[in-house]
Amino acid sequence: MTPDLSAPIAPDVLTLPRKLPGGMAPNLVGLTRDQLRDALIAAGTPERQAKMRVGQIWQWIYHWGIRDFTAMTNLAKDYRSLLAEKFVIELPEIVTRQVSADGTRKYLLRIAGGHEVEAVYIPEETRGTLCISSQVGCTLTCSFCHTGTQRLVRNLTAAEIVGQVMVARDDLGEWPVPGAPKDETRLISNVVLMGMGEPLYNFENVRDAMKVVTDGEGISISRRRITLSTSGVVPEIARTAEEIGCLLAVSFHATTDEVRDRLVPVNRKWNLEALLAALRDYPRLSNSERITFEYVMLKGVNDSDADARRLVKLIAGIPAKINLIPFNEWPGAPYERSDWERIEAFADIIYKAGYASPIRTPRGEDIMAACGQLKSATERQRRSRAEIVADDGL
Repeated sequence: MTPDLSAPIAPDVLTLPRKLPGGMAPNLVGLTRDQLRDALIAAGTPERQAKMRVGQIWQWIYHWGIRDFTAMTNLAKDYRSLLAEKFVIELPEIVTRQVSADGTRKYLLRIAGGHEVEAVYIPEETRGTLCISSQVGCTLTCSFCHTGTQRLVRNLTAAEIVGQVMVARDDLGEWPVPGAPKDETRLISNVVLMGMGEPLYNFENVRDAMKVVTDGEGISISRRRITLSTSGVVPEIARTAEEIGCLLAVSFHATTDEVRDRLVPVNRKWNLEALLAALRDYPRLSNSERITFEYVMLKGVNDSDADARRLVKLIAGIPAKINLIPFNEWPGAPYERSDWERIEAFADIIYKAGYASPIRTPRGEDIMAACGQLKSATERQRRSRAEIVADDGL
């Protein structure tokens, strides 16, 4: 059913709702269609109406960006009251919003229990990319990554993952305006799961969140415009192809097990041979065109001509591109960025071997929003992990 756009919409429909006493009301954000249907039926929606109600509510939340049940004007008043009594529509809270000189926006977001995560919006000429987090902290301890110096606190829920996209759309003013001419411009055209955490260690919540984000009747971002970055959690790679089907990026960063064990410790569990075997099947299983290999350039560590030639040999037969990432330094970092001439020489070897080898332009460095720099200010400075766990009642 088409929403009644002639009805006035309350001016505060885009504000965050107050959580019900006790915080027990389920949040509708992040539920898949099947989960939403089950929740509505459990709350008293007649089963024969449930599919229609899912479609109506879904469109209000994810197409129009509405957070107030009273504004869902194609639903009967008593049903809107039922929804308001039983559920909330709740997003992460923006604690700080920083804008870089290059237009990059970094959001520090507060979620349940007082935890904080970061998301980053990167505007470019032909697209806008939102980098979102999947965990509070990270369990991987990659030695070149600032996020990796923060201990893992917990996985994000599907609601908290989807909520990052919705908060950014709020800030960018990207929701359609009822009654206005249709505008197909997408400020957030791409989503990358490259923020805090390892997405494949939070597989179910990431999968369900992406079902919501890709749904054609809501936020509607194509799975071909979603990239999941993993450090190499081999058992979940085939599952990602089958259950999410997005593009895959791999934090590769080294061409020998000896160096990768040091840079990306998960390599001690699944080494280069095991990782590459899983990657060779991914394009076929997911119908993806190619895999992106992310390679951070560390001076004197992994940036030699010999490394470039080994890299080409290792990925032979895999449809791929190699993103070369100049190391983004952070306070206390144990590495330095490779010299620009060295990065270009490395890229040239890869290019001459037949692979695209773009050098990623650092974005948002002045606000610590560049690749590998994300780290929650609260977890870092203001609260101990014990305090946060106590708040959660864990």
